[in-house]
Amino acid sequence: MPDALCGIMFAMEIDAKTITQLDQRLADARAYLHLDEKIAELAKLDEETASPGFWDDTAHAQAVSKRAGNLRDAIREYNEAAQLLSDAQAAFELAVEDDAFGQEADEACDRLSGMLDALELASWFTGQFDEGDAILTVNPGQGGLEANDWADMLFKMYSHYVEDKPGWKLQVLDVTYAEAIGIDRATIQVEGRNAYGMLRSEIGVHRLVRISPTDAKARRHTTFASVELLPVLPDDVEVDLDPNDVRVDVFRASGPGGQCVNTTDSAVRLTHIPTGIIVTCQNQKSQLQNKEAAFRVLKAKLYELEEQKRRAEIDELRGERMENSFGSQIRNYVLYPYQMVKDLRSNYETGNVDAVLAGDIDAFVIAYHKWKASQ
Repeated sequence: MPDALCGIMFAMEIDAKTITQLDQRLADARAYLHLDEKIAELAKLDEETASPGFWDDTAHAQAVSKRAGNLRDAIREYNEAAQLLSDAQAAFELAVEDDAFGQEADEACDRLSGMLDALELASWFTGQFDEGDAILTVNPGQGGLEANDWADMLFKMYSHYVEDKPGWKLQVLDVTYAEAIGIDRATIQVEGRNAYGMLRSEIGVHRLVRISPTDAKARRHTTFASVELLPVLPDDVEVDLDPNDVRVDVFRASGPGGQCVNTTDSAVRLTHIPTGIIVTCQNQKSQLQNKEAAFRVLKAKLYELEEQKRRAEIDELRGERMENSFGSQIRNYVLYPYQMVKDLRSNYETGNVDAVLAGDIDAFVIAYHKWKASQ
């Protein structure tokens, strides 16, 4: 047999093996995604949506519609993967007679492998609130002005990450700017499928090492900021919240000028008297919107407090609480004397610090969840 023909047959054998592996992965995905159950559930929800009076209860209707949308997205993603497998199989068969189809088949396999990776990742989010929206807060830790600036850098990193992620939306609830540089606190609401589940990877203390721009002697500084995460609770989750226990204060919003929020008493501060929990929201245009957003955050915080009391152990929603300082970090961001970002749990690292700080953190998120699933 000529060497060239042997090479072609060997290549096709490898391709056939790849197709078989992808076919098995797709079959596995149908099982671990519980696709048949999702299809049945969606049919029931569609039937409920079409019933008379469905929108009489707006809160329930919105919850049902959102669940149906998530199910529809999951089914669509699987069907797209199945179609891509079919395309790859057809291309491989045609590649025997026409080499031009070989590249098409390779590209289809690469795309399908990536889609199956995404389906596997989504299957890990089985917690009560994993599928829903999230409230993310960044707080500066040790480091003075440097910590304020670092917290602002993280706030921008997560904002870019959310804005660039297909299907996700960002809503800034509160940003308190420090007097000299950076921020004292920032809270955002992340809306999107699996937002809470995905962003659980970011809970904890983040450490920055760099030449400080605030140091006249250009010395290297180490500083910290912490990230907290709460789920946006569905309306059917009961929380012991008596409005009479909440003091509502309104004040003029602060921050960069140029918006009407800075010229009216639109900002809202809620103080839950029994627990002392304080929530501030000032980035919406109206006082009513700020008040609604603040109550969402307060409800989530009270739920977290109830969970802590019931379990009397590490809070599963926010993650392990640590001191916002050296020795407790989950991830290091080193800008000097070398450049590297490394997650201390998954051990994933990259030297492309600029891309990470610009919001390219998907690899860290995925690496964390793979590590977590392996524990």
